[in-house]
Amino acid sequence: MPSDSAASVSVPASAVPRGPQALASLPAPQKPPTRAERLAALSSQAFDVLVIGGGVTGCGIARDAALRGLRVALVEREDFASGTSSRSSRLVHGGVRYLEHGHLGLVFESSIERYRLLKLAPHLVRPLAFVWPTYKGARLPRWKLAVGLKLYDALALFRNVRSSRALSVQRVREEIPGLRSDGLTGGARYYDAATDDARLTLANALSASEAGATVLNHAAVRGLVIAEGRAQGATVVDVLTGQELSVRARVIVSATGPWSDEIRKLDAQDNAPAVRGSKGVHIAVPRARLPTPDDTALTVLSGVDGRVMFILPAEHHTIIGTTETTTHAHPSEVRASVSDVDYLLASANGFFPDAKLVRDDVVSAWAGIRPLVASAYGAGGANSASREHAIHASPSGVLAISGGKLTTYRVMASDMVNAVEKALGTPHHKALTGSLPLPGGEFSSFDAEVASARAEVGREDVARHLVRAYGRRWRLVWELTRERPELAEPLAPGLPYVRAESLYGVSHEFVHTLDDLLVRRLKVAFETRDLGRAAARLAASDVASALGWTPEDIARQLADYERHVTRLFGIDPA
Repeated sequence: MPSDSAASVSVPASAVPRGPQALASLPAPQKPPTRAERLAALSSQAFDVLVIGGGVTGCGIARDAALRGLRVALVEREDFASGTSSRSSRLVHGGVRYLEHGHLGLVFESSIERYRLLKLAPHLVRPLAFVWPTYKGARLPRWKLAVGLKLYDALALFRNVRSSRALSVQRVREEIPGLRSDGLTGGARYYDAATDDARLTLANALSASEAGATVLNHAAVRGLVIAEGRAQGATVVDVLTGQELSVRARVIVSATGPWSDEIRKLDAQDNAPAVRGSKGVHIAVPRARLPTPDDTALTVLSGVDGRVMFILPAEHHTIIGTTETTTHAHPSEVRASVSDVDYLLASANGFFPDAKLVRDDVVSAWAGIRPLVASAYGAGGANSASREHAIHASPSGVLAISGGKLTTYRVMASDMVNAVEKALGTPHHKALTGSLPLPGGEFSSFDAEVASARAEVGREDVARHLVRAYGRRWRLVWELTRERPELAEPLAPGLPYVRAESLYGVSHEFVHTLDDLLVRRLKVAFETRDLGRAAARLAASDVASALGWTPEDIARQLADYERHVTRLFGIDPA
């Protein structure tokens, strides 16, 4: 099995400096502009493009455009990755399940992007082996799976971590202890990649900022400025203070995912829906209750309805997901339901009968809406709808992108910036995002970085977490503990997060609220039964001075955090 170092994935020499001296010569990243400075820039400058939406696609667009030399502004109503981009299966994958529906082009594109991201973000995207068991009477026999995975390898141009291979019954039992053996006919092993979806999104926002873009979270678009029939800006409200400002831009881009139709209504030109929501639900249970190998995930066909789903290792937890159901729920209110949770538990118990998972085993449950192109829906509904993306221009010139998937965000961004250049009438410039590492990814060996961190930190789990989250920049986080040793203490018992990350999040990663920190910069809320409530109290005391919070502000922030995690992780009765 490969380690999570991505050592078997070659990194182009042009992308990463070689040798310790070359790495040491890289300039330290500067702190981003303060929020006041970014607000001032939004209201005083004229931009080439204003991107609305801070999910992975919007942040990717802002990064691509800024690296091409355009004057870029990005605004997000809540926080970067606060929607679908932090509620995924946390996979960068070719989409093996899309083969069944004939979406070969998407699989090819996704496989190439997976290969790129393994090189350009080796801290955030790491190889992950999958075992897919086959059973007598299932709709996917062993021979058909083997043929499909060879096609999967071919569509990746055989540049995956390793090629797939068939597994005997005995080998499957050895690989996945506790797996149901009744009717087992064998299986296969193939490879994809795991990621931290929210931090991958943040890395794009940071890179955009470092390339000169003005990026602002907690900034809501309240209206578009239409002059002479063309969209030429937007009215933006700072959600944290209520300040209203006008942002001028020659081109407006909507990358708002499941909120796309709300922006279309602001345009007042076309009310026909551009997206249809597909709800995906995941649950986390303790690894002790559903043991899986650290470096191996499981792909299965649910015994409930035959749909493809995953059982994924996640440090101290196992993630089970995902559902795939059409939903009309508002994106800000979508949650898991009791029936969703029961479906996932029943599916997992069908493959691990000794686990006997029950609702009390669920540490957290969350749901996201995949914004699929409305026209992509067919007779098969959400499960068979294409994940291809589409770009539309409204009569007023607003460019909107819909569809797509996490893995292909960089291609989506490139296509949109090409459209922006065309709308601006400027010469086309080649996207740099296919060769430039994401922030923190400027190293050649993950294992060497972890070894360096271990020597400094003294704890394997903390060292590995810091490198996975921050890449080469882990040193900036740990530096905070030198003057204040207490910041090396855990933020949540039993988890590898340290208190220094709270302050670093404020100074370097656009953290303004407790849920910015504990839901998206870190995964504390997903990994604790109290959904991070205890950690929130500790973090609030650590960041209060840096954010200028009074005791009343702290109380308000804690109340806001309580409402946020209840909304996000609550389980609906229906």
